[in-house]
Amino acid sequence: MSLIGRLTIAAVCVVSGLFVGGAAMASEPADTIFVHGTIATMDPARPWADAMAIRKGRIVSLGKDVDGFRGPHTKVIDLGGRFVMPGFHDAHAHPMSSGMQLLRCRVAGNSAQVTGALKACDRERRNEQWLIASGWVPRTAPADLARLDALVPDKPAFVATQDGFTAWVNTKALRAAGIDPRAAQVTGLERDAKTRVATGVVTGDALDRVRAARPVPSSAEYRAAFAAWSAMANRFGVVSVFDASITPAMAEAYHAADRAGALTLRVVGAQNVDTARGVEQIPAMIALRDRVRGPMFNADAAKIFLDGEIEMHTAAVLADYADLPGSRGAMLVSPARLDVLVQRLDRAGFMIHMHAMGDAAVRHGLDAIARAERANGPRDRRHQLAHLALVDPADVPRFAQLGVTANFQPLWFQADDPATAGTDHALTPRLRQSLYPIARIAAAHARIVASSDWPSTSINPLEAIQAAITRQPLDGSKPARQPDQRMTLAAMLAAYTRDAAWVAGEDRNDGTQAVGKAADLIVLDRNLFQVKSGDLRTARVLLTMLNGREVYRSGI
Repeated sequence: MSLIGRLTIAAVCVVSGLFVGGAAMASEPADTIFVHGTIATMDPARPWADAMAIRKGRIVSLGKDVDGFRGPHTKVIDLGGRFVMPGFHDAHAHPMSSGMQLLRCRVAGNSAQVTGALKACDRERRNEQWLIASGWVPRTAPADLARLDALVPDKPAFVATQDGFTAWVNTKALRAAGIDPRAAQVTGLERDAKTRVATGVVTGDALDRVRAARPVPSSAEYRAAFAAWSAMANRFGVVSVFDASITPAMAEAYHAADRAGALTLRVVGAQNVDTARGVEQIPAMIALRDRVRGPMFNADAAKIFLDGEIEMHTAAVLADYADLPGSRGAMLVSPARLDVLVQRLDRAGFMIHMHAMGDAAVRHGLDAIARAERANGPRDRRHQLAHLALVDPADVPRFAQLGVTANFQPLWFQADDPATAGTDHALTPRLRQSLYPIARIAAAHARIVASSDWPSTSINPLEAIQAAITRQPLDGSKPARQPDQRMTLAAMLAAYTRDAAWVAGEDRNDGTQAVGKAADLIVLDRNLFQVKSGDLRTARVLLTMLNGREVYRSGI
């Protein structure tokens, strides 16, 4: 079913519940009533309220008339002035695939501490085919291929950084991926600058090859990983996530969890598009989408990786890299193939989600969407480009013109983000000053959403919102980077609620608080509009509700 069809049905359901059954709703008591609060609804038609009544997972009243919904079994929560708002939506994360790291070994600290943790992990999980761990920090525990071979001699070992962009592996892992550590040229296999011996560090293509060689998690493991991630997300007030790249196995795991009533977040999954293939893969994507759609999960989106990363010179850029003359990165898919894929996916009703880091990738992505719109005619589209480190000024107004949403990860805006040094080194001073132009695109009237790209950054939306407003490190230790790109609190709250719900096709159901909508909400310990911008991350979520059901509670 198309997005328009789903939204129409949702609207009919809401209207039926409010008007056909209106008399019953007015007379039946609420399950929960909040009173004496400061409720920011994010609904421009009625931005503020002080009370709310909830019945059967939906908001049935906002304001002082909630008293008419009190009954003998109604739970009344006196907020005492606390702040209520719609729950946060994380518009780009990898909760199921990367959530596996929450179930695996954790390593941290210096070389001796990492060595001890890996030895303990190998003992505890001796029956597993691979030793897989995460949390490694290269600068505090430098990698050495021979050392990891000695630590884990009998199986492949894979030790990733927290963000997952780099891993330290042993020889058995390289061999499993078909990589010869002695080969002269292997893209993404780091070598010692003096000896030219492989260090065991893999990034980019080599990392992808090693990952592909690892055992595929079972459906039960995927579900356990997502459950662990969900508990963390609910603690920070997240009620919905856009999983930015899922496989069919992940889709089936989500579907099984949805059928079992085990999801504590709404999930939209973006099916990964193989850019080495053509439109022949799309019928299977459509069949999967239609088969797994349920009340809390759908796979109605499609993910296309357009390019790589700036610090690795794999992002597609319009001008040469400053530290690598003659190189402008490369697209992962040719513009011609991209056009065909986007037109066919658009015609099939998918919400298209593109990874676009460099300004050339952004331009090609916008071009493909523009051609799809011309070819397929008008319809309700929810396409987006994510990351957007560089956007050429000529392309800034095209987001609004084409109705394309700009998806940013605000914690990358900080001056002390780990990727900053490599990115700055690769770019000219002029381009460094135009990184992540969120305010410029917003000023051109485009829709903005925000996300964590977890595990790349913290999942806490309040940290990201603070970074977007201040453009400083969270501790305020450095001046603002690109202060002209600072955002307002109201704009960032909209990016994490109303606008994120829209781009996920959930706006008829949640993202704002209004009568008839789902009671997906959070209670915070203070009014965010009364907090200094540099202290926003100190606000604490006390309660998270999804469909009127408590999925996290602490201190209220």
